[in-house]
Amino acid sequence: MDALVLALIALGAIGALLVLIIRFNVPAFVALLLVSVGTALATGMPFEDVVPTIVEGLGGTLGNVALLVGLGAMLGAIVEHSGGADALSERFSALLGPARVGVALLIASSMIAVPIFFDVAFIVLVPIVYAFSRAARLPSPMRIGLPIAGLMLFIHVVLPPHPGIVGSSVLTGADMGLVTLLGAALILPVGVVAHYTAKLLNRRAYAMLASTAELYEQNTGEPGTGGTDGARPSEDANGTDSSGGAGTPDGTGGTGGIGGAGASGTAKVSVRPRVEPQRPPSAAAVITVIAVPILMIGLQTVAGLFLEEGSTALRFLTMVGAPPFALLTGCLLALYLLGVRRGWSMRSVGSVMDAALAPAAVVVFVTGAGGAFAGVLTASGIGEVLSESMLGLGLPLLLLAFCLAALLRAAQGSATVSALTTSGLLAEAIASGGYSGLEIALVNLAIGCGAICLSHVNDSGFWIVSRYLGLSVRDALRTWSVLVTVLGTSGFALVGLTWALV
Repeated sequence: MDALVLALIALGAIGALLVLIIRFNVPAFVALLLVSVGTALATGMPFEDVVPTIVEGLGGTLGNVALLVGLGAMLGAIVEHSGGADALSERFSALLGPARVGVALLIASSMIAVPIFFDVAFIVLVPIVYAFSRAARLPSPMRIGLPIAGLMLFIHVVLPPHPGIVGSSVLTGADMGLVTLLGAALILPVGVVAHYTAKLLNRRAYAMLASTAELYEQNTGEPGTGGTDGARPSEDANGTDSSGGAGTPDGTGGTGGIGGAGASGTAKVSVRPRVEPQRPPSAAAVITVIAVPILMIGLQTVAGLFLEEGSTALRFLTMVGAPPFALLTGCLLALYLLGVRRGWSMRSVGSVMDAALAPAAVVVFVTGAGGAFAGVLTASGIGEVLSESMLGLGLPLLLLAFCLAALLRAAQGSATVSALTTSGLLAEAIASGGYSGLEIALVNLAIGCGAICLSHVNDSGFWIVSRYLGLSVRDALRTWSVLVTVLGTSGFALVGLTWALV
């Protein structure tokens, strides 16, 4: 088929995907499958090959994604329900002192965001943010809460086991360990940017919404005592996460929000008492269950540079440092250190872990459907045509990945869908470009940085942050939308610098 026709079919497929999700609120999983079928038929793929191609693309993606997202959801659920956020917040606040409460909570939130997906992690921290803001006699939670929300979302889009970066890494054949190490290295400098950008944005005062002001005054939990945590909206079928430690930070069609807030943002904010156990675990225990999997993955990646290929030590570390094995180890540590050791029965801990899998399943299937779409693009020849035409524009691959992800994010709101679509479109260019493992990992981080930008009213994360911080739509666009775009651009600048140096 002519290259121009294939390119037009690809553009039509992307347009159809956006229309289905934005205009008709079709669940992302269904929309991706429908567009995959339509694309396959439009390119003249034999009828008998359409379904096998989709199944192959979906199945090839689900292997790693299901393990990582499922295990990450269970690990996050234990950290959440055990009161891990309280423990870290109290510890870092005690270490840094009352004058640096905002910085202390920013550090604590960055650790909580590693295993817990954005919506859940932010809502868990809301009562702590409220309590410390009142203790500091701040008129609103904006000064403390804004940088926390921005950094947590950045971590969500660049660090496994979060679904967007996991899915794009699978589709492009990236080394997950290398992506994890490079993504973790971005957190500190981007955290500094988040702190100072939010400080600049907070130089002016923003009127707090009446419903949030009422909640802010009524929430009487003291810092570090457990307080309360937010009622968690469940994940919608378009990839909006907020339940049981699993999901994505993004909504589609403006359907995500607090308590079912849509684009109008009229729903009320609410909080609920945290369930057992009431006594938070030690900060050391929480840090251990979060850090050990990352260290295991890092050890395996670094060992490959020094140990002889095929040696017993390297083969053992390859198994131990594989992300699924490392996350399984983290889950077992959390089960014991945060659960059984503190008096939970195995049945109680098991119930928390099992409950986390239900919302995680939605994320897994959406990611798998993205793999099916990418499989059709490759099998039909569209991937090759697109890679040639995109590279023919003269844009470097890294910049193209960032811009495409940012545009798709702005168009339909879902960071996960934009990351999956971008990686699917660029997979052929990456595979045929002779790029090194480090360069492929950097491309995936560039996609993640693009996917955080331009959050606005079609993103459920926009509504969650704006309502819990008491912002009107206009003020949220002036603050939250600006902040995440600055963070995404800053992260991309660091990724581009690394690319230039290597």
